[in-house]
Amino acid sequence: MTFQYAILLPPTVLAFLTGFVWLRVGSDRLGELRARRIHPQQVATSKQMGETLQNVQSADHFRNLFEVPVLFYALCGFLAITKLTTLLLLACAWGYVVLRAVHTYIHLTHNKVVRRFQTFVASTIVLYVMWGIFAVRLVMAD
Repeated sequence: MTFQYAILLPPTVLAFLTGFVWLRVGSDRLGELRARRIHPQQVATSKQMGETLQNVQSADHFRNLFEVPVLFYALCGFLAITKLTTLLLLACAWGYVVLRAVHTYIHLTHNKVVRRFQTFVASTIVLYVMWGIFAVRLVMAD
């Protein structure tokens, strides 16, 4: 794999992390439906689901993985297309994925809000630093 396409590995890992959380959502929902004997039709809409289900951490986190990370996916694609990846950007991309994995761990386990927020802020700062570096490199490109 060439250096320029190595930038596609971190978003691939993040996509697999998202897939893991998706499996967790399904497991949590089915488990709660069975344990509490809830008929699936009682949770046919997101409003009904929010009012009926108690174990919603994994679903909340799954939605979270489609908010700010969308900017990460786009940036990594742009970096691969423009061939403007640097070692610093690649390291930042891996740092972002590690921080998001820590965020996932916190959210799906002890869910300490302060720790979760700290990792969210740290990952978002890394992402916007990456966007800043990309913007400068893009403007300065031949």
